Amino acid sequence: MVDHEVNVSGSSLSSRAGNRLVPAAGLIVATALLVAAQVWASSHDMLGPLHSLLDDFLGNPQSAFVSWAGLALACVGVPKRARVISLSAAAVLDLLMLGIQTVCGWHVSIGTGPTLALTGLLVTVARWRGEQRRTALRAIAFGVLLIMASKLADTWLMVSIVDGPQVLDQYVQLADRALGEPAWVVGRILEALGPIPSNVLHVVYIQLPAAAVVVAAWQLRHVTTSPWPRHNLLRTFLLLGVIGPLFYVLFPVVGPVFAYGPLGHGLQVGDWPDALPALSVPSSMRFDAETARNCMPSMHTAWATALFIHSRTGPRWLRWAGTFWLICTLLATLGFGYHYGADLVAGAVLAMTVESALREPERGWDRYRVRVVALGVLVFGGLLLSYRFLAVTMADHPIPAGIAVLGALAAVWFTFNALWFTPPHGRLARWGGRAVPETLGVSR
Repeated sequence: MVDHEVNVSGSSLSSRAGNRLVPAAGLIVATALLVAAQVWASSHDMLGPLHSLLDDFLGNPQSAFVSWAGLALACVGVPKRARVISLSAAAVLDLLMLGIQTVCGWHVSIGTGPTLALTGLLVTVARWRGEQRRTALRAIAFGVLLIMASKLADTWLMVSIVDGPQVLDQYVQLADRALGEPAWVVGRILEALGPIPSNVLHVVYIQLPAAAVVVAAWQLRHVTTSPWPRHNLLRTFLLLGVIGPLFYVLFPVVGPVFAYGPLGHGLQVGDWPDALPALSVPSSMRFDAETARNCMPSMHTAWATALFIHSRTGPRWLRWAGTFWLICTLLATLGFGYHYGADLVAGAVLAMTVESALREPERGWDRYRVRVVALGVLVFGGLLLSYRFLAVTMADHPIPAGIAVLGALAAVWFTFNALWFTPPHGRLARWGGRAVPETLGVSR
C-alpha cells in the first residue's frame, strides 16, 4: 500500500513537473525566435519584432487591432472585475496617448493602451494563487502569443522578399486557367459593381482576426468556471501561421494585382483585371523589394476556412457569421487580385489538414485521423508540384486539370467531413470512424 502511494505521488510529481516544463520550453523557443528574427531584421535595416514591440510600449504601435485582440483574449480568462478594469484602463491610456500625440504634433496611433494594460494584468495575475492563477495565465499566454506571432509574421514577410527576388506568378497564372482564372472574373465583377461591395469586402478581409477573436472568445467563454476546452480555434490559427508561411519562401508568388496589375510598380506584365495575359511559356520573373511573396498558399483562405469549421458547433448567429466571413474572404482575395484561385484551393486543403491533426486530441491518432491527414498532405504537396511543373499542361487541358484540382479538394473535404461532422449512423459514419456501437450492431 505504501509503495502504491509512493508510486502515485511520484507520478503526480512527474506530471506536474512536465506541466511546468512545457510552458517554460515554449517560452524559451519563442524568445529564441524573437531574438533571431530581430538580429536578422537589424542586419537588413528593418524593424524586427522586438523593436516593433518596443514601439508598442512607447506610443508608436504598428497595429492597434493586434494589441487590442491580445488584451481581449487575455481578459477571457480573468474574473469580470479584472476584465472591466483592464479594458477600461486600456481605453483611458489610448485616449491619453492620443491627446499627447496630438498636442506634441507626433504621429497619431493607438494600441499602446492595451499593451500597457496587458502588461499590468500579467503582473497582477502573477501574484494570484491556485486554479484562478493558472486559468488567467493561460489566457494571457494566448494573448501574448497572438501579439508575438503577428510581430514574427511581419518579419517573415520581409524574409520572403529577400529570399525570393524571383517570383513564380506566371506558373500559377497558367495553372489557374484550369479553374477559369477566377481572379480576373471576380475582379471585373467587383469593378462593375462599384465601390460599396468592394468596401464591404475590404472590411471583412482586413478584419479576419477580429472574427477569429469573436469565435475564440465564444469557445473560451466558460474557462473561468469550467475546464479549458481540449481544442479551440486559436490552436489551429497559430499552427497554420507557423506552417503556411514556410511556403512563401519555397514558392514565392506576389499575386495578380502585383504581377499583372496596377500595383506592380512598373514590373507587371499584364493588365489585371481588364485583360487576360496571353502567356504560353512561363518563367520566373524578377520583382521588387517591397511586395511580400505571401500568396501560396492563401493564408486568408486557410484561416477563414478554420474559422468556418469552428463556427459550425456554435449558435445559429455564429454559424451564419462564419459562413459570411468565409464567402466574403474568398471573394475579396480574388476580387482584389491578392490571390489566384490555385492559392485558395491550397489554403483550404492546408486548413482541413491542420485542423484534422489537432481536433479531438482525446481520440488519438487512429487510422481515420491518419487517413485524412495523409490525404491532405499528399493533395497539398501534389497541388504545389503541379502548379510549378505541370502549369503548361494544366493550361493546355483546362477541363481535365480543373476537374482533377477540384476533385482533390472535394476528396479532402469529404474525408474531413466524414471524420468530424457526420452524424453517428449510416455507412458514411462507419467509414469516417464516427459510428456509435449501436450503429455497428455491437452492444455496450
